[in-house]
Amino acid sequence: MATEIKVPTLGESVSEATVARWLKKVGDAVAADEALVELETDKVTLEVNAPSAGTLAEIVAADGANVGVGALLGVLGEAGAAVAARKMVAEKGLDAAQIAGTGKDGRITKGDVIDHAAKPAAAPAAAPAAAPQKYQWTAGTAGDRPRAAQEERVRMTRLRQRIAERLKEAQNSAAMLTTFNEVDMTNVMALRNEYKDFFEKRHKVRLGFMSFFVKAAIQALKEIPAVNAEIDGTDLVYKNYYDIGVAVGTPQGLVVPIVRDADKLGFAQIEGKIGELGKKGRDGKLSMDELTGGTFTISNGGVYGSLMSTPIINPPQSAILGMHKTQERPVVVNGKIEIRPMMYLALSYDHRIIDGKEAVTFLVRIKENIEDPRRLLLDV
Repeated sequence: MATEIKVPTLGESVSEATVARWLKKVGDAVAADEALVELETDKVTLEVNAPSAGTLAEIVAADGANVGVGALLGVLGEAGAAVAARKMVAEKGLDAAQIAGTGKDGRITKGDVIDHAAKPAAAPAAAPAAAPQKYQWTAGTAGDRPRAAQEERVRMTRLRQRIAERLKEAQNSAAMLTTFNEVDMTNVMALRNEYKDFFEKRHKVRLGFMSFFVKAAIQALKEIPAVNAEIDGTDLVYKNYYDIGVAVGTPQGLVVPIVRDADKLGFAQIEGKIGELGKKGRDGKLSMDELTGGTFTISNGGVYGSLMSTPIINPPQSAILGMHKTQERPVVVNGKIEIRPMMYLALSYDHRIIDGKEAVTFLVRIKENIEDPRRLLLDV
């Protein structure tokens, strides 16, 4: 008995997906709950699993096809079911699209393949006279080769399209401005170096710098609530919870999973959650819920070597903190020049809701908390 494989519910406000790739070929045996195909939405990549054991009898929606919720992706036959028709197509080097199917719903039968293979091949049509090609030439290049021959055109993934839309939306809708500061990482680095081995042994997770910045940001958000708010029409929505988005680079693009109720978590819990979400993001396993919401975002371009940048707000949030590379620089400390590990910080914010004074104060609070991490432990 054939079982239809359909597009599952994709999540809130998501009604369409793109078939990223089939993980099985027609004729392959499939175990129950085994992944069959990957679907890509504008937020996540998800796998569709086999509802039962069997044989993949037909692929209806090929790689790259756009499909809606409930659309037919393929057909799963009974375990050990004959798929000779498809095998014959492959063995004989035929094009299935050229074979007229007489089976149910136009499906190709073994007889259809045999009949098609028995037909004499149609003589190829005479090729029309080639029109002279027109190229755009660039003077001074090696051999003056046409540039078109050196280009590669690749369709944007749904995730990349959505990233582009959201970033442009942020620029078009928000009165975006960025303020900068720099932070001396000496004390937080010393604290981390002193306790990182014991911390990892005790909590089974590495102590990074992100948990310090999450903690510092939450303290600053509590003092400057506008940075944790958003605009909804003509209303300002102030949020008394702290769901912190942590930007993660993946092979598919940048995603921002959410550490929910981060103010209620300890350093180890924050580090563990960030590590878990980062791995799921790189593996394409993030759920819609893990990407939805968020009141404030932290992006660390320093992991890629960025010294300074102007991060773009993640709508409908009103601000984003940009961390950067820690680099030794000469600074004046108590009237003397010293070499210190310094990091530039950037806060991009929506000037419609956050005043310049609030933005600067917010960034100064983060600087103070990082330069004296004891403040984070004492909540002062």
